Amino acid sequence: MGKRIITQARGKGSHTYRVRKKAFRYKLQYPPKLNGEGTVIKLFNSAAHSSPLAKIKHNNEIFYIPAFKEMFEGQKINFEGKEIKPGNIIKLKNIPVKTKIYNIESRPGDGGIFIKSAGNSAEINKVIDDNIFVLMPSKKEKKFNSDCRAIIGVIAGEGRLSKPVVKAGKKHHIKKSKSKLWPRTSAVKMNAIDHPFGSGRAKNPKSKIAKRNAPPGRKVGLLRPRRTGKRK
Repeated sequence: MGKRIITQARGKGSHTYRVRKKAFRYKLQYPPKLNGEGTVIKLFNSAAHSSPLAKIKHNNEIFYIPAFKEMFEGQKINFEGKEIKPGNIIKLKNIPVKTKIYNIESRPGDGGIFIKSAGNSAEINKVIDDNIFVLMPSKKEKKFNSDCRAIIGVIAGEGRLSKPVVKAGKKHHIKKSKSKLWPRTSAVKMNAIDHPFGSGRAKNPKSKIAKRNAPPGRKVGLLRPRRTGKRK
């Protein structure tokens, strides 16, 4: 009788695979309505996020954003006008082309959805009527509404991948804090009893496209793919 595969075990939500809720208590979004200016109260580390976080006070409201490069406690951040200064939260239509930005809104007022990881930033590429085209870190262009807001600057923590991990134990704790599965065993290296792709006997690769009506233990690999193969 076959075992439950890792996908099933994680979906069940046992203590082995459950997320640490305490680590994810900071919501990195700014309020729908901002005016005047805010103050950086505190810079701190969060186990669930790759970048350092900044605690911002605006009137009597507190919110959190990923810290930008060279940010310091006590710094003033502007929410109005067109001043291009790191940390300012401005509408895309007021930001000139080639400016570095992050934490971009998907729809006006949603508080920032795109680009929140350490060292990342996007760039305003071109403006066509009411549409702003932004060059994402993936080098792909994405269209945004001109009333969407973004933070000027580059997210701090750029060099986090430069330092080698060295010890497997350190990698274990890094992944565990974010509830990531590590080390990950490749499915084709498992025994046939442990995974649908298991056992490479006779080296005949099995199809990685799961049938649409496949049960949970069988539904692995490419699920209803639009296309397969290497993109040319």
